Amino acid sequence: MAAGRTNEGGGLLLAFMSAAAFGTNIVSAQIAGAAGLGGPLLVFYRVLIMLVLVGGVALLAGTRLALLRHQRRPVLLFGVTTALVGIAYLSSVAFVPVSVAAVIFYTYPMVIVLAEPLLTRSAFRADRLAVALVAFLGIALVVGPDLRGLDPRGLALAGLASVAAAAQFFAASRCAAIATMPKLFWSHVVILPVALAIVALTGGILPPQAFLLAPLAVAVTYGGYLIGFVLQILALARIAPGPAGLAFCAEPIVAVAIAAVVLGERLGALQYAGGGLVIAALTANVILEQTRRRPLPA
Repeated sequence: MAAGRTNEGGGLLLAFMSAAAFGTNIVSAQIAGAAGLGGPLLVFYRVLIMLVLVGGVALLAGTRLALLRHQRRPVLLFGVTTALVGIAYLSSVAFVPVSVAAVIFYTYPMVIVLAEPLLTRSAFRADRLAVALVAFLGIALVVGPDLRGLDPRGLALAGLASVAAAAQFFAASRCAAIATMPKLFWSHVVILPVALAIVALTGGILPPQAFLLAPLAVAVTYGGYLIGFVLQILALARIAPGPAGLAFCAEPIVAVAIAAVVLGERLGALQYAGGGLVIAALTANVILEQTRRRPLPA
């Protein structure tokens, strides 16, 4: 029992660290985009870099990357859902403001909480849903959606990204017993052709020299993604999708805080209040998970 509690507590910490890494990734990607390096191009190269790094480390360490027959379908599902998140989210911002897409996208923790009793053996947790609702309200206040010019296509794509993100968490949970290196490698093998198709449709592939337009921003973008993705996989191998999804509500808060420091973006009272709500929800999530795992006195 103690080992299980330690494992889950460590998983929650890994989820928070992953959310923070992805949060830095958002701001640096915005800076790179302003320099002319579009999101699809960054996605393609980050997938390629992940494949090269994982393949190189596996070769040097003598790690076996082959999957057993029964492992192929869960990893394929994880790769497909991960690719769908990127496709739908990147495509949605072509039709609606980024703030609107972000608010719709971050409904996925609530989708996870509602779907968890249907897809796993976990019982429905009303307290967890309440925490998810508070976190979502906080994110909506922080991001501050611009409700003008809403295109149904953008709303549908952002909704698809939310559902795909929830499915990604469940798919990752099904892959929990698979070693990290093969899981990283083959999921990105699945993502690569999708990323290549997107970048081909949105302007074509630029040579790596193009990254000299914003070298620091590109480095932070790729570092944030690589670290965040690895930590996400490690976290979801240790904790259930429900508490993990709530932990990732920290991602936009980290992004907004970094944007305020690095880009000089000013925060209003509502944004501070929203950030406080998210922090309160994350704290409540940790307390509830610790209480749930605490053994009853004899």
